[in-house]
Amino acid sequence: MQVLLIDGHPDSGRLSSALLDRYEKALPADVVVKRVAVRDLTFDPNMRQGYAVDQVWEPDLQSLAEILLDADHVIFAFPLWWGAEPALLKGLLDRLLLPGHAFRYHTDDPMWDKLLVGRSADVIITMDTPPWYLRLIYGDAVVTRWKKQILGFVGFAPIRFFRFGPTNRGGAARAFAVWASQLEWAAASIATLRRKPKL
Repeated sequence: MQVLLIDGHPDSGRLSSALLDRYEKALPADVVVKRVAVRDLTFDPNMRQGYAVDQVWEPDLQSLAEILLDADHVIFAFPLWWGAEPALLKGLLDRLLLPGHAFRYHTDDPMWDKLLVGRSADVIITMDTPPWYLRLIYGDAVVTRWKKQILGFVGFAPIRFFRFGPTNRGGAARAFAVWASQLEWAAASIATLRRKPKL
């Protein structure tokens, strides 16, 4: 099994990285692991002309696209800023999950083919917001978007979400061991996830 960990925090040495460290250490011994920090990639995060013109992938994006195609399970970790992932990670999604690579629209109906079927995912979201507040007051919008409009749209299933907060006022330090144990369980159980055959 091949696993890809994507650190979506634009700065190093942050909570997202520490949680990924614990996840990675708990992976089964026979897993092939690749780890990428978005902040270390050299690429333009902006879609300069939308989908109207092909924007050639920089070498780092080309390499990541190949790793993604080989992966069976992908883990994303990022902080929640203004209800979403940091801009650099959003830019990566814009540039990487392209028509023809991640999905393909049909010509005769409004549906599409999910070209990344056969891969599962875990999404780790850290936030100052308490998770219950995210669900009840904000409607879990970030989770719904990642599940239905991003990863699910291109074929990832199953997708598990880990909402960790509040991180402010010492919350991260107090809860880190509990959060890490949840991720260690998730890492150890990836082989049991039911994936469809890859396309």
